[in-house]
Amino acid sequence: MAILSIFATRKMKAEAVLPLEFYERPTLTVARDLLGCCLVRRWQAGELRASIVETEAYIGETDLACHARAGRTPRTQVMYGRAGRAYVYLIYGRYWLFNVVTEAEGFPAAVLIRAGVVEPGFSGAAPAQNPPSAATRLDGPGKLSLAFGFDSHHNGLDLTSGEEVWLESGPAAPPERVTIGPRVGLYCVPEPWKSAPFRFRVPRK
Repeated sequence: MAILSIFATRKMKAEAVLPLEFYERPTLTVARDLLGCCLVRRWQAGELRASIVETEAYIGETDLACHARAGRTPRTQVMYGRAGRAYVYLIYGRYWLFNVVTEAEGFPAAVLIRAGVVEPGFSGAAPAQNPPSAATRLDGPGKLSLAFGFDSHHNGLDLTSGEEVWLESGPAAPPERVTIGPRVGLYCVPEPWKSAPFRFRVPRK
């Protein structure tokens, strides 16, 4: 029975992990559909999960808020690769931000995971110095990455393999609860990109 239970658990996990096809779609669609999905990290001591409540889309070389505006560089190489991989980069010399690569290979686009709510059932010690408790809202991509312990090691990681870090399907956010607006912190980005409605969020109740 124990062996059967292990196989059943693996099967359920494999079915829940978001497949490559999910990420290969238009970036705005992926950004909207990620609301309600679950970000998961597993390490030796346990597992941490958070329901995604805020995302931002960055789309191609013509999007002047996107890192790909400078073309293919060592930093943006991951964005030009296959969808379903993590794009993780450092800002302010302090915070690692976690993104998922989208669309067709060769077209640089990604979705920034801006915020999440920690789900109950956490086990083990989190990689962060102060592990979040259940129902903690990780407001901001820096807080989220600190809680999950993301760093350069995770850049380029295959999120469809269901190993170490992955995203799972979850209850879709009701359309009436989703707000759409401009992305945050684009102080030096010109219009129309500064005000482009590429941010999706579920406000706090």
